[in-house]
Amino acid sequence: MLWAALLPDAIPGDASARTDALSGLATWCLQFTPRVAVVEALSESPAVVMEVEASVRLFGGKRRLAQRVREECAGLGVRQLSWAPTSLAAVALARSGASNGFSKPLDALLDGLPIEALAGVARHQPTLARLGCRTLGQVRALPRGGLSRRFDAELLAALDQAYGLRPEAHTWIELPEAFHAKLELMARVEMAPALLFGARRLLLQMSGWLAARHGGVTAFTLKWCHDSMRSRTAGDGGALTVRTAQPSCDIEHLTRLLAEHLAHVELQAPVGDLELLAVDVRALEQHSLSLLPEPQQAGESLVLVLERIAARLGPERVLRPVVLEDHRLEWMCHWQPAPEPRPRQPGRGIGMPQPTFVLPEPLRLATRGHRPMYQGVLQLLAGPHRVEGGWWDRTTVDGRATTRHVARDYWVALSEHAGVLWVFQTRLADDEAAWFLHGSFA
Repeated sequence: MLWAALLPDAIPGDASARTDALSGLATWCLQFTPRVAVVEALSESPAVVMEVEASVRLFGGKRRLAQRVREECAGLGVRQLSWAPTSLAAVALARSGASNGFSKPLDALLDGLPIEALAGVARHQPTLARLGCRTLGQVRALPRGGLSRRFDAELLAALDQAYGLRPEAHTWIELPEAFHAKLELMARVEMAPALLFGARRLLLQMSGWLAARHGGVTAFTLKWCHDSMRSRTAGDGGALTVRTAQPSCDIEHLTRLLAEHLAHVELQAPVGDLELLAVDVRALEQHSLSLLPEPQQAGESLVLVLERIAARLGPERVLRPVVLEDHRLEWMCHWQPAPEPRPRQPGRGIGMPQPTFVLPEPLRLATRGHRPMYQGVLQLLAGPHRVEGGWWDRTTVDGRATTRHVARDYWVALSEHAGVLWVFQTRLADDEAAWFLHGSFA
């Protein structure tokens, strides 16, 4: 597993402000994986963890994913980012100031950390200190029986989960249907352009929310609340709505637009709190990742593109598959030069499921009691489907003219070890009917 732990800066204000900050950071993480949770075992040092093992290939590998998270999370007030095979290990490394939980074996890394790094152990720090324990490795060295009798079960559970000896359980953060984030400013702001610093953090959270929803915003509203020590004529605060011509989740573009609008705003009193709302959210148009140009992108159809490439490289070098009106599996698909016209396509299916993978040559199977065998006796699920024909298909083999006539009964069969297979039994053969394996289903 690949876990990341994000440790935010000290969050000012009351519990509500801390909850808003952690919720915003967790929402931003949802663009990388749906497995995001908040770990609040130590109230003075909460953390957000996310499991990104399944997302590595999507973001171009571990190195590129780690670099992107590191660069973007700095704008969200994250003071420490750490990676480890378990979530509690990543949190312990983050609280200790370490980042890479894969530089050494996990046991060696965690054994040297102080007791305070792991919340489930840190609660018993005074008692463990009197026993001479300063690190997690020294606590692990104590007899487990004595630890279980003298301390609560949470201590051993935290150790086992951090070291990967026991599965972890988290309450995953759900992606909210609407974006609504608040931020308490570190100091009172008197000039509207200065609000951009705090507003950018909220925009980063919104961009992560939009990325998780695969959408863009065409309108968002920034609200501000005036300080309590304001004049009566100043009012409670103000609001500013920014609109875009098309859906966008580009943080730099949205920041520039907001900066232009804030330059024309005059605050009536110092501002202490910000609030950002996504007013109009729309789905982003998905762009094709095909190596070949799409008609709406290149202005011409794929057929015209293939014809131009074939004219440049030669007709025999650019082929395309076509399906023929032939029930014989070996000759159902035909490759022809791309510029040639397509033959008439089959009007209807053959009435039986077709295999995903086809063998180059059918493999003869052994039988037991007239039943075919392939890694065990096969169970026939569906069939038979008679395929007979090819007397008109003449060819030459070893200088002798012959036809590719076949007479087969196809079956969908189940193998205990090989899965669902495509087999057939020959008919009208000179010798006894034989069984062959011709393909398999994914």
